Amino acid sequence: PMISTAAGILFSLLLVAGVPVISYLTARQPQIRLIPRRALYLSAMFSQWVLSVLGGLVVVASSDFAAAGFRSVGLNAFLRWTALLTLGALAATGLVLALEHWGWWPEESELVRLILPATRMEKVWAVLLVAPTAAVCEEFLYRGYLLAQLERWLDSGPWALVLSSIAFGLGHAYQGAAGTARAAFLGAWLGYPVLLTGSLYPSMAAHFLIDALALGWLGPRFVERRPFEQSGSAS
Repeated sequence: PMISTAAGILFSLLLVAGVPVISYLTARQPQIRLIPRRALYLSAMFSQWVLSVLGGLVVVASSDFAAAGFRSVGLNAFLRWTALLTLGALAATGLVLALEHWGWWPEESELVRLILPATRMEKVWAVLLVAPTAAVCEEFLYRGYLLAQLERWLDSGPWALVLSSIAFGLGHAYQGAAGTARAAFLGAWLGYPVLLTGSLYPSMAAHFLIDALALGWLGPRFVERRPFEQSGSAS
């Protein structure tokens, strides 16, 4: 028990502090802008799966799979929550894009524009590989593992949701201040039904749909690219 508790604390610190620092430092490296887009996708997916495997080992050591969100939910509840989460997030995304277009919201960071798919094959990668990886891994890490750990330590679901959402936002520091705030709000939105139902599955499904539509359609269609970003397609 002592070893599993220590591992849980260390892994939580990695999510809360380590990942944001890595995200921030990554955004400051000029050479990242020279990496082919497909290689960026592979790097992001690899990192997320490594973190998820580490988190899975911690959960196995604690033998508490249900607390990490791996709990069944009825089909009707699953469909209702998935639809609500997806439509709400897409509506908010559309509003942000409109405000950005009108100059009332900070424009997307350079790295966000850089990772948006520019070719048909890149869109296939983004929708079929990047989006499901983010849906499974990020939901498990932040709305499954971290949310449950914080709720146990703080004895408060709402505060656990707030802090895990802030950690999720900071993990997207490479997207700039506006992107970090947007990710934090998305984390809270996706985490709310986890608190109510104890299940990650609706949030995972919604996260996949949100990312798939954002990467495959909304982003490439409505986010303006700079000339050097248009030529940065993966080879």
